[in-house]
Order: sequence, then C-alpha cells, then structure tokens
Amino acid sequence: MATPSEKLAESLEELRVLQEGGHIAIQAFELSRTHRERLVLHGFLQEIMKGWYIPVRPDETAGESTTWYASYWKFCAAYLDHRYEDWSLSPEQSIALHAENWTVPKQMLVRADGGRNQLTQLPFGTSLLEVRAALPEKPDKTSKDGLRMFALPAALITASPTCFVSHSADMRAALATLRDSSEVLAKLLEGGRSVVAGRLAGAFRNIGRSTVADEIMQTMKAAGYAVRETDPFAAPSPILFNKLEPSPYVNRLRLMWLEMREPILARFPQAPGLHAIKDAQTYLQQVEDLYVSDAYHSLSIEGYRVTPDLIERVRTGAWNPDRNSGDRAQVDALAARGYWQAFQKAKSSVEKVLAGANVGTVVATDHREWYREMFTPSVVAGLLKPGDLAGYRSSDVFIRRSMHVPPHPELVRDAMPVLFELLAEEPEPAVRVVLGHFLFVYIHPYSDGNGRIGRLLMNTMMAAGGYPWLVIPVEEREAYMAALEAASVERNIEPFVEFLGKLMKG
Repeated sequence: MATPSEKLAESLEELRVLQEGGHIAIQAFELSRTHRERLVLHGFLQEIMKGWYIPVRPDETAGESTTWYASYWKFCAAYLDHRYEDWSLSPEQSIALHAENWTVPKQMLVRADGGRNQLTQLPFGTSLLEVRAALPEKPDKTSKDGLRMFALPAALITASPTCFVSHSADMRAALATLRDSSEVLAKLLEGGRSVVAGRLAGAFRNIGRSTVADEIMQTMKAAGYAVRETDPFAAPSPILFNKLEPSPYVNRLRLMWLEMREPILARFPQAPGLHAIKDAQTYLQQVEDLYVSDAYHSLSIEGYRVTPDLIERVRTGAWNPDRNSGDRAQVDALAARGYWQAFQKAKSSVEKVLAGANVGTVVATDHREWYREMFTPSVVAGLLKPGDLAGYRSSDVFIRRSMHVPPHPELVRDAMPVLFELLAEEPEPAVRVVLGHFLFVYIHPYSDGNGRIGRLLMNTMMAAGGYPWLVIPVEEREAYMAALEAASVERNIEPFVEFLGKLMKG
C-alpha cells in the first residue's frame, strides 16, 4: 500500500505534466478528484473560482497574494479563451498593455461575443467584468502574451475620452510609439469620425507631434469633414516626444520622472549640498560605522534571518566557508557576506561622488559591480550558477504581494540606461534620492537583490546631496513596502517621500 508521501508524489507528477504543458489555469476536470483534493490540502493548488485552480507554493502563508498576481494575466487569458469564442480586452486596457503597463488592475473590462454583462469576483479584490460590446474587426485585432486586444490605432480611436485624463502617462507613451498619421487616418476616414479625429490631433500636438496632428486635420478636411481640434489631456505634456523611442516603457519612465519631481521637491527635506561634507574620510567612516545596522535591517527586510553577531563575524573574517561547512551551507551567512562585499563597493562609489564625480555616471557603471559582489559568495558555494552573475535578468520576475509587474527582460535593457541618464541629468539631489531608489526597484533589473541594491543606490544619492546615510528599519517594512506599492500602482510618490522624510527627521 502506498504511503502518504508516495501518494502526494503521484499527485505532484500529474501537476508537473500539466505545468510543463503550459497550464497556469487548471480546470477541475484536468485532474482527478483525488489528485485535486490532495494537492489543495497540501498547498500545491489553489482554487480561484469554482472549477478553476492555479499551482501555488506550499510554503506561502495564508492570504499570500504573490502567486495570484504572478498568474493573473495568464489565468485570465486561459479562462476567457475557454469561455468565449471571441473576446478582447477593452480599448483602455489594450492601450495600457501597448504602453507596457502590466500592473494588475482591480477590475479588468473585457468585451465578448456572448458577454453576460456580469462581474466575476477574483482573489484579493480583483474582478473581471465581461460585457456584450462591439469587438474589433479582424484587421484591428492583435494579441500579446495570449491576451486578445485592440490593435493600438483602433484602441486609441475607440477609447473613452476620459482615459486621456485618468491614464495620461499610458496614453502619451502609447501615442508616442505611432510612426505617422497613416496608422490612424484610414480608420478615421472610413468611419467619418470627425470628433475623434479632432481629439487625436489635439493629443498628438500635446506630446509634441505637431506634424502628425496637422496631417490628421488637413486630411480629414480634404475629405470633406468639419473637424475641430481639441486637447483631451488635462495639462501640457511634461515631455515633447519629437522622436521615436525604442520602447513605450522608456516613454513611461520619462513621464513618471517629470510627474513625480514636484511632489518630491515640495515635501522632501532640502539637501545640505555636497559642500556640507567638509571631510570625505570622516563621512566614509560614519558610513562604515553604520554597516552592522544597515546590513541587519537591509537583509532582514528581504527575509534573511541574520543577527548582528553573524554580520560581525562576516566583517571580521570569522565567517569562513572554506573551513567551516556550516558557514558554507548557510544561506543567510552567504547573503551577509555578499552584502558586506557589495557595501564596500558602494562605499568606493560614494568616495568617487564625494570627490566630485557625477553620481548618475558613477552608479551607471558601479551598480553592476555591487550586484556581482553581492552574489559571488553564493556562486562560490554552489548555490547559484556562474551565469547568474552575467547581469540583468533574462526571465520575468514578480514582486512579493505587489500588483505591479516589472517589465519583460528585453525592456529592462532599454529602461536601465534611461534611468541612469535621468539620474545624471537631474540637478536636484532630493529627486535623485527618491526616484533613484523607486525606479530601480520599479524596473527590478535583477532576479534577486533589487531591494538591497536599490537602498545602496539611494544612499549613494544621499551622499551626493550632502545627506547622511539612511538606514530603513526592518520594523518599518510594511510602511516601506506600502509606500513603494502606492508609487508603483497608483503613481502616487507622496507616501514614499513622506516615509523617507520621516525617517530622516528621526
């Protein structure tokens, strides 16, 4: 008779076969009742709605949202494919994805051929609203990662005018990817959409694409339509998009930077200035004196179980994986050692900044070295492969309990140079401090270590502004993560500014 562990292994094998077949959303009939109930009982399967499940990690705590947010888009695509022969995301949601905004929405609006005009509740306050509404014609359809959606020109023409105000960054980023007026003009002319033509002409002029705006207006008038140009945005664009960027994600980063500058300057403590640091060596010694506290809190925020004693052993060299098998096997000790090495490299970067080097230029090069130092001990111990030190991630990542979905790997390579360019060009130290940290973790360029590197980057920016080194206490983790989530999902930087400012004031 099979043991309980053997029975669980049989069920896991069934689940493995489904997962290798690309199943993120698993229907009840795909597993026998016995296997299904056993996998749910042991925490390997979670019911999302009646008859639908997703695989989960058994070590996730009750109420953990990470797996759901990571599975959200693929689950919705599979569910909608099963339910409807023809469906599409709404024009507004389509535009968000065209702009590479993969934040999990509270409510996703879907058009379907048999839409029930019904709301389906999903986990963690998310929902799916299926409506019976006009679907895009075949030439106006596209798909992205299995999600059926409006092609961008059709989405811009069909979207609600309020979208230009409520989701201005996505709208501007998407508009800026169109090469010329012909991509929208054909549909505007076919449908005689003079009001929409005037709105899109105004939108293009708002982002600095006056040639496209003029072509829309002149062509519509030549075809006999009376068109009045109107600007649908609530304010002038903070950026004029006079050239095509390699990806809409770059446009979104630039827009976010400019939109968030003013709240930061209004609320963040004024920078003392680099001149306030009279003696670079004294400043560096103060940073070194904070190492134990910084390491303890920074590692603990990430979930490592470290103690000041362990950190002190690492600093003094008492930690020795070559002679001590316990040290070699201890993941927490490897993390502590890696952080010590990265911290030393970050101090070297600060030294360059105190000597007058441009802080954006310094971190553009040095952050890669911080990353390598942080994970070299784990490679030496065999916990990571040497290839893991190669650089930016080559796979998707998901942030624990966050509705924000970082960009796909290919977009990271477009985004990171822009982040460092913005840091190098920004004259205000306060803006560099806040947005340097926030946008680094927003992009999440590495598979691991983003939070630790983001905090080292923040403190390098602090030094460049004459601020003292800042330790974010593990006791403030929930408030810290909530502030970052508000900035990522709601585009509200104020909670993060206030959080950092409060810590600085003690």
